[in-house]
Amino acid sequence: MGTVSEGSGGGKPQRRTCSCTRQDFLPEESFQSWANYGKALKETGMRLKDRVTSRSLDKSELTEIRARSGHEMKKNLTWWDLIWFGIGAVIGAGIFVLTGQEARDDAGPAVILSYVVSGVSAMLSVFCYTEFAVEIPVAGGSFAYLRVELGDFMAFIAAGNILLEYVIGGAAVSRSWTSYFATLLNHHPNDFRIHATSLDPDYSHLDPIAVVVITLVCVAAVLSTKATSRFNYVASIIHLAIIVFIIIAGLTHANPKNLSDFTPFGVRGVFTASAVLFFAYVGFDAVSTMAEETRNPAKDIPLGLVGAMTITTVCYCLLALTLCLMQPYAQIDPDAPFSVAFQAIGMDWAKYIVAFGALKGMTTVLLVSAVGQARYLTHIARTHMVPPWLAEVHPTTGTPINATVVMLVATAIIAFFTNLNILSNLLSISTLFIFMLVAVALLVRRYYVSGETTDTNRNKLLGSIVLILASSIATAAYWAAGGKGWVGYVVTAVVWFGATGFLWWAVPQARAPQTWGVPLVPWLPSASIGINIFLLGSIDVPSFVRFGVWTVLLLIYYFLFGLHASYDTAKASAADGAGV
Repeated sequence: MGTVSEGSGGGKPQRRTCSCTRQDFLPEESFQSWANYGKALKETGMRLKDRVTSRSLDKSELTEIRARSGHEMKKNLTWWDLIWFGIGAVIGAGIFVLTGQEARDDAGPAVILSYVVSGVSAMLSVFCYTEFAVEIPVAGGSFAYLRVELGDFMAFIAAGNILLEYVIGGAAVSRSWTSYFATLLNHHPNDFRIHATSLDPDYSHLDPIAVVVITLVCVAAVLSTKATSRFNYVASIIHLAIIVFIIIAGLTHANPKNLSDFTPFGVRGVFTASAVLFFAYVGFDAVSTMAEETRNPAKDIPLGLVGAMTITTVCYCLLALTLCLMQPYAQIDPDAPFSVAFQAIGMDWAKYIVAFGALKGMTTVLLVSAVGQARYLTHIARTHMVPPWLAEVHPTTGTPINATVVMLVATAIIAFFTNLNILSNLLSISTLFIFMLVAVALLVRRYYVSGETTDTNRNKLLGSIVLILASSIATAAYWAAGGKGWVGYVVTAVVWFGATGFLWWAVPQARAPQTWGVPLVPWLPSASIGINIFLLGSIDVPSFVRFGVWTVLLLIYYFLFGLHASYDTAKASAADGAGV
């Protein structure tokens, strides 16, 4: 599947103090002079081939790459911390805002089923993430996993989308924070926004409160991970108590007739809503980035990730059911659905409790997201795909301050301008794309080991993965094109089942997980690939256009800077290991 060209040596990593010089941003050989840079650009084809075929090693990610931050992150998190981080990271704007939007516009009461579909997809991804996080407990999360199994180039494409996911997710949640804050004060959300009539309508409601919230979260995130955990733990308990209140109080005013027209938009509406509501499950991957700070990854990570996702899915389905029983779907408010629903049934006082719970939930989502996104960027910077200045870990706080500040500045800028509907769709594309790649990487990890897997088995693996991807894409494309006949779905399902079954029957697993592994391989990872791609087929075309523009910008940066910086770093590492 590729060659290993980085991390094979034991060269002593360079340790830098935190500074802000040119060498902290572009220290590689290719950027030391214009002549060097010109030479590097002429070698772009050769360097790209090297980076596409190169794969990192588990040991390299755990030792040499991690050491490039200069200081170690503090190992002080347990499974208990991770569960509450997971709950705090996930339950926020998705359930409190998007539930109303999707119930009213896309799914009706069947939004409950939409949450089930999204939850199944998220749980499959949780399994894949958990195995990787246990085996490679580093701050890089999916970026590190993809570097090891799919190579530098695919890892970079994923990295760009990971960063986009976090920036957009944080922006969406912070704008939702403003909406519920306005509700708490008996105002319309736009009363606290500045309307710039000269801008496009989707970007004209400027949100200064969102910027203030993000700034305060940034300060908290750079001070201490453990202190953040303690705050999140207490806040999440309060949050769950409020969720229980919403469910009990809401069900006392339930009207079963509201569910009589359960699927007013049909099956297509259920899956359209599922694709958008996947936004509500985003955040658990941030917990995997905390593996480097976990005391016992083999025990803590499975309990933390799977436990948090199970609790979250149950809460989502019960909250969606409660909302749809309280109001007819056509009357649900898209901005603050639960608060308005309580107001509609005569419990005006309850809307303040709901708004407070929503604000608390969104605050912890932003806080955990800030912690997770900074650790992603830190590990990406360790490979020099982005400036290594961003990899610095502060010796006193043990946190990546530079990466935290940069990510939250970007988030604040997007939050200031962009409406929630644009953010949620674009976020779902990036997230589903990354989760699909992680599932593919898990199949590669289980069935391929360089130097051990025979060429025949490697080719069988490649063929199986290609057919799994092709059948999943064909199903999604047929669905997106409005295909109504069952024959097309049967054909693609048979191809998917045949490819997965062939991989299970004809290709021996080359590696078994040492402590915790995904059950039913290759079936569960293959199902994760299929459902993630299918949900992508339910997202609107303009969002894919924005996603394409972002990908083009990523590639331009990579070919001009990231490729040459990571190539130089890999070669220097290999030379150190060879004693050159």
